[in-house]
Amino acid sequence: MTASRRWALAAAAAAVGAAAGLGVFTFGYARGYSYLGHDPAACANCHIMSEHYAAWMKGSHHSVATCNDCHTPHDLVGKYAVKAKNGFWHSFYFTVGGYPDPLRITAGNRRVTEAACRHCHTEITEAIDHGPGAVSQQPGPPPAVHAASSGEPISCIRCHKYVGHWVR
Repeated sequence: MTASRRWALAAAAAAVGAAAGLGVFTFGYARGYSYLGHDPAACANCHIMSEHYAAWMKGSHHSVATCNDCHTPHDLVGKYAVKAKNGFWHSFYFTVGGYPDPLRITAGNRRVTEAACRHCHTEITEAIDHGPGAVSQQPGPPPAVHAASSGEPISCIRCHKYVGHWVR
């Protein structure tokens, strides 16, 4: 191996090492490890979430649901995929700026939250969407009785947007 090739390899190794070290330091400094768990207090690590956390503490779901129950899918892979995506973008925008204050939910996270409502309240949402007794009916979808003009079920969040935490 030539001397110039060794220097190039050493420089590349140093750059990768510096990037990895900076990443590990940032992850520790920002308490990134706390987001891997299920503790709602982790969501209040950033000041922009303090109001949401305080509202959840006073909200109707405080005793039965945490942030992960409503804001991540209920399967392991989906949960950590959403956590990773949100964690990356939260870190990015907190670093470079650009987050709206107060924070607003994205379209993708709104779909996750809607699915969570329907997961925990299946009997109620099925009855609303398809009529009483729809869960135990014969095969084939019953007609929707509480649907938008498109025929799609109406979003739970449309009427209940302040249920989990009342922040306007």
